[in-house]
Amino acid sequence: MTQAANQPSQRGIHLSEAALRQVKFLRDKQGGKDLCLRVGVRQGGCSGMSYLMDFEDPNKITSNDEVFEYDGVTIVCDRKSLLYLYGLTLDYSDAMIGGGFQFTNPNASQTCGCGKSFGV
Repeated sequence: MTQAANQPSQRGIHLSEAALRQVKFLRDKQGGKDLCLRVGVRQGGCSGMSYLMDFEDPNKITSNDEVFEYDGVTIVCDRKSLLYLYGLTLDYSDAMIGGGFQFTNPNASQTCGCGKSFGV
């Protein structure tokens, strides 16, 4: 399901302005404005589940994926991962300590110190 960019409350995954800028920067550095950002989870990490993020060709989007548009950036998440990520806010900080992408997940009952894994 694709949501219009002017309906942020309808999106399952939210991006801050800082995260949007950084995703665009990294995508362009990877060499393609047509690349989409896949977000998901996998078993593992300090708290039981780890976040996944990577760019991929939009031709790899399947009928099992949810698609969200953000000002020229396409976010893709498989439905199974979205069960754990629905309502996630992805932020970005360029702080020297603790910088990088930060995940605020309303579904997480615990998170690890590095912020890259969580438990439900």
